[in-house]
Amino acid sequence: MPNNMEGRGLTDREIMQLCLELEKGRARSIASVLLETSHSELRKIYQRCMDTVLDNQKQIFDNMRQSGYYVVPQATPEQIAEMQGLLQNNLNPGSQV
Repeated sequence: MPNNMEGRGLTDREIMQLCLELEKGRARSIASVLLETSHSELRKIYQRCMDTVLDNQKQIFDNMRQSGYYVVPQATPEQIAEMQGLLQNNLNPGSQV
């Protein structure tokens, strides 16, 4: 439901989109720190932070989909198989002959 009475404020969709973008940014920042952290205890702390951010992002995303704000088309079986092949090749580049 919009909350921008008489053109003031943001709509619910805009607020949710901003929240989603903030969580994505937090995830990128934490991922960057995790890649550079060698101290095991500090790494565990950042991993817990990452888990929280990913959970938040998923919850916002799910709410947006349920509200019709974020429409995601279903992948075909062919698209899924193609992506699986690409991922497999990227994870095991030496397995191709």
